[in-house]
Order: sequence, then structure tokens, then C-alpha cells
Amino acid sequence: MPREVRDVVFVDGVRTPFGKAGGMYAHTRADDLVIRCIRELLRRNPQLPPDRVEEVAIAATTQTGDQGLTIGRTAALLAGLPKTVPGFAIDRMCAGAMTAVTSVAGGVAMGAYDVAIAGGVEHMGRHPMGEGVDPNPRILAEKLVDPSALIMGATAENLHDRLPGITKARADAFALASQVKTAKAYANGKLQPDLVPVAVRDPETGWGLAVVDEAPRETSLEKLATLKTPFRPHGRVTAGNAAGLNDGATASVIAAEDVARDLGLPVAMRLVSYGFVGVEPEVMGVGPIPATEKALRLAGLGIDDIGLFELNEAFAVQVLAFLDHFGIDADYPRVNPWGGAIAIGHPLASSGVRLMTQLARQFAEHPEVRYGLTAMCIGIGMGGSVIWENPAWTGPAQQGDEN
Repeated sequence: MPREVRDVVFVDGVRTPFGKAGGMYAHTRADDLVIRCIRELLRRNPQLPPDRVEEVAIAATTQTGDQGLTIGRTAALLAGLPKTVPGFAIDRMCAGAMTAVTSVAGGVAMGAYDVAIAGGVEHMGRHPMGEGVDPNPRILAEKLVDPSALIMGATAENLHDRLPGITKARADAFALASQVKTAKAYANGKLQPDLVPVAVRDPETGWGLAVVDEAPRETSLEKLATLKTPFRPHGRVTAGNAAGLNDGATASVIAAEDVARDLGLPVAMRLVSYGFVGVEPEVMGVGPIPATEKALRLAGLGIDDIGLFELNEAFAVQVLAFLDHFGIDADYPRVNPWGGAIAIGHPLASSGVRLMTQLARQFAEHPEVRYGLTAMCIGIGMGGSVIWENPAWTGPAQQGDEN
């Protein structure tokens, strides 16, 4: 029996403030961070009955300790959802939350369920990337990958080697711009609506409240130029032009568009297409390029159709490689308009939904933009891209649009 594919929408997304690894969340459990996000989604959307949530997909790169035990299910229970709501855990490294969204979107599109929650969490202070892993020695012994492929900073240095036109000076300039844009976004109240306050405890000072990201800092090109290059002597990747090690969580509501409208839920974005690809692990930063080409091809669009970009800033060189490939200026105002991971932070598996949540907010401010893109590089040589449509679009018909 043939099935009718349904339109899938991003209803709402939230995140905790992102902390430095071992910083303000040093004494906060990882699962409590994502539980806080799920509860906030339900509070913000009282028209969504908890028993209408039919799946909870939560990503974590290091699935152990308080990020283990099928965290999608345990977080659903602890957040107060009915015991009838199932859940599962996902690992696609940095694109965990992105994959959580696309995974449940497939289920919604084919009618397996109507409403789902998708997000991610990473507590890198408690669980550093690679903790407890045991890579098969054949992956190196048989030269399937270069040893540098297992060190993300080294892959960024490799990408600088491949693309010598992306100098350290360019990377530092991009990093500074990220910090400046994030500071301006905070000053203008752009980021605060996404943030869920989190109660935090310190054994010495007692209880406090996390309400802003911990990572943003004031800097300058002069300061950035003096930073060490930890992955290679006289290299180009520094703590200033790369995302830091962070703790944080995200969550979103994904639904069938007709169900969302019947329930009176907001429709912030409509899913158009997505693509995940593999690339050489040694230069995993190129991953978003073919992933975006795939997503564009599936959607029947070109890069010129994309009016807003949310690109994860794992490393400045990786974003610059993407922009150079597609002929986009690094200072194009609709690329990461509120800054990115270099300033805000990158708690690995949670970041994909941060990108989506910010894009949704920007769509609401830009009804003249029809399509937006969220994209990120992924460890071990992958890339992921998702194209979204702005339901508030009021602009003229574009080339190839039959409407």
C-alpha cells in the first residue's frame, strides 16, 4: 500500500547556556542538562499534550556514565513524559543532534509518529571525547586512515595544508568576527530567547543560575596571533580560531506540519532535504561541502537559493573552506549572523539543534528569505547538511518555482 509522505516541521528548539568543559556545569549531571531542555519545551508549548510525544531521540558522542543508558529513554522518563513514550540514543559525533532530528523526521514523514523530541548533550568536562574507546588497530595498521584522522585539531591542520590560501591570518580574522557577532547578538537580545536557565551548584559558593554562555571572550587580532598551535609546531590552528571544549544540551520538537497546525503549535521551519556524506577522515573539515551539494541536489536547488547559513564553527579553516568552495564572502552578513561555535561553544552532539534553533529565529526576522542551511563537519571524516524552508516567506517566486 503506497504511503503519502508528510511535510515535517521544526516547531521549537531550546538549549542550555553552553559552559566551558569542567566550568559552570562541573557539578551538574549531563542528563539533567537535556532533561531541563525537554521540560522547557513542554512549558513553552502547553498546547502540546505530553502524551502526543511519540519518540525522544537524544544524541551523545561519549555514551557512558550520565550520558549513557539509552539517554533518550531515561531523559524522557525523568523529564516527566508518560512512561508510554519511547526513546533512543544516537552517536554521529558532532552531528548527533542533527542526526536525531533527521532520524525522527523520517519517521514523521512516513507516518510512524506525529510528534517527536530530538536533541543532544555533551558534558566534555566529565566525558572527554574518546574516553574509553578502543579503536581497532587495523584501522591504522592497514593504513585505512592516517593517524592524524583521530585528532580533530590535526585534521584542521591538514586542511590548512590542502588549502594554503586559507592562512592563519584569515582564520584568526574569521574567529574574531565570530566573537564580535556573538557579543552584538547578546547585546541585542537575540540569543537569550533560546536559553534555558540551569541551576548549578558549586561546593564552595553554593547554588547559582547559568543564564549565559561561558565561552565568549573579548579578544583582538593581536592577541589571537600570539596563541600557541598545540597540534603542530608553527601550525595555524589555535584555541582562538577553533571551538573549545564545552558542556551543554539542546532539544527540539519535530512534527508533521498538519498535526502541528491542528494542535496550534508554531511552525518555525519546514524540512526540505538533508545529506550526510563520508570524506577522507584526514580532512574531515571538507565534509559540509559534498553534504551540502547532496542536499541541494535532492532539493533541486542551487547555493544561490540559500539566503541564510548556520555553519558549525568547529574550526575557522573548515568554515572558510566551505565558503571559498561556494564563492561566498567570509563577511557575508547572512553567514552565522549571531556568531558561532568559536564564540558560543561546541558541546559536540548537541550543536546541530543549536544551529537549527538559531536559523528558525532568523527566519522569523527575514520573511524575504525562503531557504536556509544548517551544516557541520563530523569526526572520522563525514559531513552533514540540512536545508530548511521559511514558512513565513513572503518574497517573489524564485527561478524554477511553479507556485
